[in-house]
Amino acid sequence: MSAFQLSFTPLPLGELVAGLTGTARATWPVWRDSSRGDVKFAPLPRKKAARLYHEARRFERTTRTPGRQDGALGRNGLAVLHALIFDFLNYATGALFPSQESIARAANISPRSVARGLAKLKAAGVVNWLRRCAEDWIEGRFVLRQQSNAYAILPASQWRGYAAEPQAPPPHPDAWGACPPLPSCLDAAQADTSHAARLRTLALDPHDALAAALARLGSHIAPKG
Repeated sequence: MSAFQLSFTPLPLGELVAGLTGTARATWPVWRDSSRGDVKFAPLPRKKAARLYHEARRFERTTRTPGRQDGALGRNGLAVLHALIFDFLNYATGALFPSQESIARAANISPRSVARGLAKLKAAGVVNWLRRCAEDWIEGRFVLRQQSNAYAILPASQWRGYAAEPQAPPPHPDAWGACPPLPSCLDAAQADTSHAARLRTLALDPHDALAAALARLGSHIAPKG
């Protein structure tokens, strides 16, 4: 499922005007698939977003092959993802629409590197976006203006080639540091040499009903001798 939904409004007809030479000229300087609709983002809590970034770093390591510097995301992709999550993402609303120039400044890379990083992220299914444009009027003439993209960071289950890290198996009982099971209060009380010590041992575990009952009974019985 996408991290945002789009209320789509199609562009007006007559978007392209063909010239006599066979070339085409756009009526407005915007991308053809740009939308004027409202984008509804989904909230992404900070902790969950941070976990996605750390999973993306592990994903990059596991997809890196010998002799190549970059994996599925690349250094530019990770730098762009870090900027999107920690510099621009609104965790409460999920809103995320920085310009590529802003991403370049936050990530300390060039705009071309941002474009390459975004392409890697989209190809891997980590990030997706929608192009946006807005209506405007200039001297009574209707025009469209290009706006920054609306980005969405997708869950790790949608990443292409991603495999979750397997959980570590529990340690073997004979492994170093394994503690033997503690004796029950009844077994420990038998090893005590005095009546008072036995009563204290029986009362140690409040969840052991039998031991607690014996402790109460023993408190009313005076030891012999």
